[in-house]
Amino acid sequence: MTRYDRPPAGDVYLFATCVIDLFMPQAGLDVVRVLEASGITVHYPRGQSCCGQPAWSSGNPDEARAVARAQLDLFPHDWPVIVPSGSCAGMMRKHWPELFRDDPVLGPQADALAARVFEFAEYLTCVLGWALPAGTSVGSEAVALHTSCSARREMGTRAHGVALLDALPGVTRVDHERESECCGFGGSFSIKHADISGAMVKDKVAAVSATGCGRVVSADCACLLNIGHAARHQGARFDVEHLASFLWRRMGEQA
Repeated sequence: MTRYDRPPAGDVYLFATCVIDLFMPQAGLDVVRVLEASGITVHYPRGQSCCGQPAWSSGNPDEARAVARAQLDLFPHDWPVIVPSGSCAGMMRKHWPELFRDDPVLGPQADALAARVFEFAEYLTCVLGWALPAGTSVGSEAVALHTSCSARREMGTRAHGVALLDALPGVTRVDHERESECCGFGGSFSIKHADISGAMVKDKVAAVSATGCGRVVSADCACLLNIGHAARHQGARFDVEHLASFLWRRMGEQA
């Protein structure tokens, strides 16, 4: 797990993702709360929208480029850009430079921006060296970690989530046999291949249920929506929670 030599910046940008904006705003608010409690000033550019991944992963680079282009000028200062989603962070860090590779002006701009994109757990672990404040006391619970496909394979952030959870007093992280598998969401995949997607998330829910844990924690809201809805449909007895909300609650400061 790489640690970065640069000192933690006093200011960061938040790229909140369209899923958080539309479906799980509490997760975005909790990202801000956790960062601010660590002494970070969070700036939220209001013009932001989507990272362009849905178009990119569906084989539409021109549409993805247009969406990404609309974001490039929103982060003018040399501050880290924190993304509470491994999928969106992977798109911004890995694929934005590809989208603008042949553009002599936007190419260098995309490269420079990509270099300061951090997935939320990555930033906490590798830049801030985040730890639960001393004296924090919250009850014990067992949780399963879910890492999205992009977060795991493009960003390598499973290790960061594991490190954060394993360092929390009272938290037992449990493994399950489907932990490395996709939850079945995959953006448009779940629409184009609904039967396969449904079978995949059914397997995921069953594997988590078999551990007896009471919660699935993930840094990717789209996966949480998919797993959470499937769990309720199947009558599974576990909740889902974004990593930021989980950390904030464990800090004992959320009512």
